[in-house]
Amino acid sequence: MQALAFIDLETSGSTPTQDRITEVGIITLDAGRLQSWSSLVNPQTSIPPFIENLTGITNEMVADAPLFEDLIPEILDRLMGRIFVAHNARFDYGFIKQSLKRAGIDFRATTLCTVKLSRKLFPEERKHNLDSLVQRHGLVAQTRHRALADADLIAQFWLKLTDSFAPEVLERVVTELTARPSLPTHLGIDLLDELPEKPGVYLFYGENDLPLYVGKSKNIRERVLSHFSADVRSARELSLSQQIRRVDWIETGGEVGALLREAALVKQLQPTLNRQLRLNRGVCSLVLGGAHEDPQAVVRSAQELDPGRQDTLYGLFESGAEAQRTLRSIAEAEGLCLRLLGLERGRSEGPCFAHQLKRCRGACVGDESREMHHLRLTLALSRLKIRSWPFEGPATLKEGDEVLVVDRWVYLGSARSEGEVMDLLESGRPQFDKDSYRILSKVVGRMTPLTGSLDWPLGPLRGAVESL
Repeated sequence: MQALAFIDLETSGSTPTQDRITEVGIITLDAGRLQSWSSLVNPQTSIPPFIENLTGITNEMVADAPLFEDLIPEILDRLMGRIFVAHNARFDYGFIKQSLKRAGIDFRATTLCTVKLSRKLFPEERKHNLDSLVQRHGLVAQTRHRALADADLIAQFWLKLTDSFAPEVLERVVTELTARPSLPTHLGIDLLDELPEKPGVYLFYGENDLPLYVGKSKNIRERVLSHFSADVRSARELSLSQQIRRVDWIETGGEVGALLREAALVKQLQPTLNRQLRLNRGVCSLVLGGAHEDPQAVVRSAQELDPGRQDTLYGLFESGAEAQRTLRSIAEAEGLCLRLLGLERGRSEGPCFAHQLKRCRGACVGDESREMHHLRLTLALSRLKIRSWPFEGPATLKEGDEVLVVDRWVYLGSARSEGEVMDLLESGRPQFDKDSYRILSKVVGRMTPLTGSLDWPLGPLRGAVESL
């Protein structure tokens, strides 16, 4: 098998394009011989207190450390020609690749993620973070969250595997995990390294930047690559692979944010291959009056409504005709009077046509009271009722490191600071959207109201805790 380089990094944050490396540790394995090397790195930026507490690496410790540029020859000497092995390899590989890119070096390596390796070899186990591997396999941890110590744990794990599995089994699994997926002809190979394994939306563009498709996923990289692996089985995916010229994406804090972004982008861009969310037709609803005021359920357009504030709205329809068809179907099933509902033209007095056919219980001729007729109509429509907005004003939903800002079922946008929340609240309220309502109504129980003093639900912003 190819020589291996077990690597771990400590960083000032979790984003390779913004944050910097503070420590690097590498252990190489060549023909059974292990060699270790590590160094602190001056990140030329401040290390947040949260990261200092997590790693024990302080700003004072790195003040006189070499810059990353000064360590490049040493790092490349240990990485070149070897498989890049790390726990959550995309994190470490992303930081190394981005740091070398800033120095003008296009670095590429075959990567092996020991999280995925553990899942593959031990599918019966639920946890595969580094602490779990230490406990499960009896690894000896000198400390945690220091680069060389964690790289050593990864090397120990590998050596445990070589004692537990036949060489051909390990080689087959490693080959499977390190295989590079094929990409459509017009996409650059760098895309494989850039696609994030995070929730969000992805966008496919064709020639002249024509929007082809917008999708969502809990794991953008996995979902995007699945399109290209399926093109040999699906005519639709094959057509997409042939047309695609560019891939873009937007990361979100979680799945709800991805769903809302997808719904908005499909309506905004009108991609040729999206069908479900593409058309942004006008929204209509049925407004139900009181039994004595107006026994009818009247169709009203979104411009005439205030969804979330009105308690008598039923259904979200793409047209008045669809709303009336639904109302007629309910009336016929429940024996309601079509004439009282305004759905039957003709005589204003006497039995309606449905009553003559014994399909109306007689509210039109006094056999049933208007109050009972209205009550039965209300109960029949109850499954279509639009929920009232349960807050006095806007609310937020926390997902990851962002909050979604919502007002009366309208998604205003996402924010990562109090200032961004204020910008969203002051930028105006978009039009009510039925797809957003359906998404948000399922998660309203997780929302937190924004008070007049603007309670910030995230607390202090800080980098993500390393959970692996």
